Amino acid sequence: MKKIVTLLVTLAIISCSNAQKTEFSNEALSAKLLTTDRGQIPFKTLVKKHKGKTLLIEVWASWCGDCVKAMPKIHELQTNNPDVDYMFISMDKTDAQWKEGIAKYDLKGEHFMAKDQMKGVFAKAIDLDWIPRYIIVDKTGKIVLYRAIETDFDQINTTLKN
Repeated sequence: MKKIVTLLVTLAIISCSNAQKTEFSNEALSAKLLTTDRGQIPFKTLVKKHKGKTLLIEVWASWCGDCVKAMPKIHELQTNNPDVDYMFISMDKTDAQWKEGIAKYDLKGEHFMAKDQMKGVFAKAIDLDWIPRYIIVDKTGKIVLYRAIETDFDQINTTLKN
């Protein structure tokens, strides 16, 4: 009986930790991201700026093989969904690598960088455990897709269409 209870508790914890979030935590909203001109801006300012539009956020890095492999899919998304706003948040180690990646992969949209990368404040606040990571925010500012990766483009497309 103890084993069954332990199993049920474990499953409950796992399912809660992977739950779909509908809003960003205060920690995520307060995190400051670097701008391409080396300024800093709170993430909440960026989210507010896109209210009234659907926003797709990609968390990526130029050194990430899966991110690079998914770039054609991002270009396809942008072609098929021109009314969606696109924001790219880099986990690169230097702004030179980040900016080279933007140019090399012809990424159209807004660009920011988490100054403390994958183990930093912003990454922890959005439960970042893999990149590329995609988040979709609807026109009201509600998160409608919190955790998608490069193998989830069918789900991303469906979410954007709805």
